[in-house]
Amino acid sequence: MRRPKTDASPSRRRRLLRVVPVTLALAALGSLLLAPGALANFITPKSGGSPNANQIASLYRIILYIAAVVFVVVEGALFYSVIKFRAKRGAVAAQIHGNTRLEIGWTVAAALILVVLTVVTFVKLPSIINPPNSSAALEASTTEPNPPNGQKLLVCVQGRQFIWRYVYGGNCASSNFFSSGLPYSYTTMVVPQGVTVVLSITANDVIHSWWVPSLGGKVDAVPGYTTYTWFKALHTGLFHGQCAQLCGRQHAAMVAFVKVVSPADYQAWLSNQKSLISSANSQVTPLRKYLQATGNL
Repeated sequence: MRRPKTDASPSRRRRLLRVVPVTLALAALGSLLLAPGALANFITPKSGGSPNANQIASLYRIILYIAAVVFVVVEGALFYSVIKFRAKRGAVAAQIHGNTRLEIGWTVAAALILVVLTVVTFVKLPSIINPPNSSAALEASTTEPNPPNGQKLLVCVQGRQFIWRYVYGGNCASSNFFSSGLPYSYTTMVVPQGVTVVLSITANDVIHSWWVPSLGGKVDAVPGYTTYTWFKALHTGLFHGQCAQLCGRQHAAMVAFVKVVSPADYQAWLSNQKSLISSANSQVTPLRKYLQATGNL
């Protein structure tokens, strides 16, 4: 009697089990390579919007490339050893108790790599921490003079569940900014191109983290404390950000946008914002007086 034919022999099934994962991996790799937009900033941080963001990305790449070289050398030596000295019939492994030159060599090499990384980091840090001069001038009412390094725009950033508030002007950190009529906005910060923007960041409930990757590093917003950062937008456009600290159920909805406009457009927006706030206040004042008179406020 003939045995019934099967779909595949055990050896063929084993080959298929080995080929299918490799094929799927190659297909996934090919799809990524054919879609360069999907790989944008996949390994390296976003940059291009501000000098400090560019310096952070540059430092990251230097460390990444050095680490990649070390990884390739170490893994290459590992694979070479596995293949070259794999077990063989009748072979007796040599008993090696140490190699002083080799051990000193890789210790010195590791120390030199750490020294290089330390030097590069300290060279880059000043350009990340210290803000540069503004390349555009603003009205005195919305800037703080910073002689001899030009002017800066101070924006107070307050995080709350689950929205960002931005107050513009030198007195934005005072408790009476509202009665002073300072302009403010929510979710979207509007700033002029070419101006050094200094952010005074705090929170009024839980810890948040203000982060617009293309404009620099993330900064925590902590209740009761004030933290600072800066950026200088190199071109106009809309930059997207996100609260980077888990702060509650609606954390994912706590987005942050920075709209960069020309200095002239910024002054026009600022004047319009002041006008809108003044008009809203004039409408609210009669209602407030009525509520106070009736004991409902």
